Parts: sequence; structure tokens; C-alpha cells
Amino acid sequence: MKRRNFIKNASLGSLALSSSVYVNALPADQKLKIGLIGAGWYGMVITKAALKVGGVEVIAVCDVDTDHLNSSADELAKLQGIRPKTYKFYNELLNIKELDAVFIGTPPHWHALQFIAACEKGLDIYCEKPLAYDIREGLAMVNAAKKTGNIVQIGFQRRQSLAFKKAKELIENGTIGNVHQITAQIHYVPGPQDITIQAPPSALDWEEWCGPAPKLDYRPNIGHKAWRLEKEYGNGHLVDWGIHHIDIIRRIMGESMPSEFYSQGGIFELKNKITTPDTITANMAFKKAPVVWQHRLWGIGDMNKEANNGIIFHGEKATLFANDSKVLIVQAGKDGKKEELSIPTELMQENHVANFLNAVKNKNKSLIDCTPEDAFQSTATVQLAMISYYTGSLVKWDYSKKEIIDNKQASALLKRDYRGQYKHP
Repeated sequence: MKRRNFIKNASLGSLALSSSVYVNALPADQKLKIGLIGAGWYGMVITKAALKVGGVEVIAVCDVDTDHLNSSADELAKLQGIRPKTYKFYNELLNIKELDAVFIGTPPHWHALQFIAACEKGLDIYCEKPLAYDIREGLAMVNAAKKTGNIVQIGFQRRQSLAFKKAKELIENGTIGNVHQITAQIHYVPGPQDITIQAPPSALDWEEWCGPAPKLDYRPNIGHKAWRLEKEYGNGHLVDWGIHHIDIIRRIMGESMPSEFYSQGGIFELKNKITTPDTITANMAFKKAPVVWQHRLWGIGDMNKEANNGIIFHGEKATLFANDSKVLIVQAGKDGKKEELSIPTELMQENHVANFLNAVKNKNKSLIDCTPEDAFQSTATVQLAMISYYTGSLVKWDYSKKEIIDNKQASALLKRDYRGQYKHP
């Protein structure tokens, strides 16, 4: 259904939403000077989103892969008319006095050190999700931002989805009644996995890429873009992709963090190819309604393929399914009425970056849509679910103390040792 027809004909209440984007919201003569740390795929996604919004100039880029570094600098030169300076090490970039803000687009095992260093320089930060690799890192990042008072946005761009905002409105209005259970899932089949141990590409400094994380033998299925299913770098599908849905559930339901976690699963179909579960069911005891996360990285996923990626809110009056661009409601009862609302949001990423740039321009932290404290709760939730999986145990979480209760094996996974000369914050 076309958006204009949906707005005209939708029967489930007013949309009460805006699809506008802050493109060119920042005047050309007030350009913010941006530095990009991590110039690979998603680092460039958020950087190009900023250029589309307007009012910024990328003056520096750093990456430990010279191919990424040079290609991104060349592309940015074409987009903005000025080629940014290039650096291998992020500390060199952070020493540039003209910088107003930095974008952090590196893998999560690097986030904490780069984020805290940027805080100490007094720079505003847009950092990709998840907030951190481990829970103690995340707490250190929250504390660093509190101490320095800089403006920080974490990259949960699905908070800008009009479909999820509509789902929140409908649930708050009582359309589906009391919500007693929530299910979230993203089933998909990864592409071919090249697990051959080999020398890294000549352009890539693998030692520096691994940084504080364990230095594993290089193979393509744990390198660029593929690191997400490697335990030591991405910590798996729930932490990498499922975290978006957990964050949205918290947002819609007004939840903090669960008090208990119990996860079961394994690597059944992708043995010797990935090191995180290809199959998992994670039970999370949120206060208002229990949440069940599940994923299968094999087979057909859900019997209803349209539900392979989304969140299902089970209410007493109706069940609501939502994803990035759709809301589906099925009324309770034998012949329950079904109504589907198409609500695309084509500029989710641009809107989220614009939210950050607007806050920076106005020097107003209250404008930020995802603070470090908020991002910590979503990130720690999926990390604790994985800790339950790794230990095969019930994990009880004391949010006020930020500690796991009476489980030494699980508590040991709140923080991992750093490699070599790197010091855990």
C-alpha cells in the first residue's frame, strides 16, 4: 500500500508520526568538523548519512586497512569536494585540534578504548552499536561520558522506524490489551564461510585490527564484515543484529533490564564454521512481560517467512507483529480480524545521524535519542543472555549494583582480559 493511501485509509488510529528527515538542517557556514574511526562498510554508511543530512565536513579518516583508508578518502573527496586527511591510528586522528566530533564505526572489541579516548579529548561521539564488547567496558564508557559531559549518540537507528513508533502508539493506546509475552526473532542463513587459515590481505594490519581482543589466525570468515558470528569479535547474531529488536522492545514497553536470563542452543548446522550459536532460545525476565528471543541460521526459519525478522507482542485482545516497515494486527478469537499497515521509513539511518548532529549543533544533550546509559541497558541485556548460553546457567542480574548474583562462573564473563599492552578500562 502506498504511504499516502495508508495515511488516508488506516483505521487503527492516527499515525501521529513524521517521516521527515533533517536533510540540510545545518547551514553550510556552520559545518561541523568530523573524524571517522573505522572506514569500512558501516563506518562509511553513517558518514555518508551525515553528508546527506548536511552541515558537516569530514576532515580526517583512520583505518588499519590501507585499502579501506584510501578508498573511503577518495569517495569522501568526491562527495564533499575536499579529501580528508588519512591516518592509520585513531590516536593520531584524535589529536587534530579542529575536530568537533568523531564517528566510531569499528568492530565492538575496539569501541571502549576509542570511545573513552575521544571523551578525554572532549569530542562529541556517534558510536555504532553494540555499545561495547563486554559489560565492564560498557560501564566504563558510560562513566567516561558522564565525567566529560560530551554529547553521545549510540547507533540504534531503528529507533527512527515509523513502524515501530506506530506499534508503540497502538500498544500504549490499549489496542491489543495487556501484553503478556513478547517474541523476537531474526532467522537467516549466512552465506558461504571461508574458514581457510591464511595470511591476511597485504593492506590489512591484522595485529592492529585485533587490538585488545585475542589475535586469532586470520581467515576470511572472521575478518571484514564477517566478524559478527565470531565469539571473540562480534559475540554472535543476538549481540550483533538481535540487539536492535531487544532495544526496540525496551523502547516500546518502557523497560529497563531483565532480572533473569536463561538461554539454550548450540552450533548444529554450522559446526567448524562459526563460533557462536546458530540456534538459540533466550528467555529474558523483563518486569512487564517476558521476552523470548530465538534465531536459526539454517533451514527456513519461521513457518511464516514474513515473520523471519520482527517482534511479536502477544496481547489479551490481539497479537501485534512489527518490523522496520510494517505493523500487522490479528484480533483474538476464532475469526480474528487481520489488518496490515505498511509504514516504510526510508531514511532511518539519516534521521538517527541527524538527531546527533542537531544535538551537537545546539549543544543540547537532551535532544539525543539514544544515550550511553540507555544503550548500555540494551547491550548488557544481550550480553547477559549470551553469558547464560556460554555457562549453561540461570543468570540473575542486580541492575542497581550492575552485578550477577551468586554465579561465579557467569560473573567471570562480565569482563575479559585484554591482550598484550592494552589495558581494560
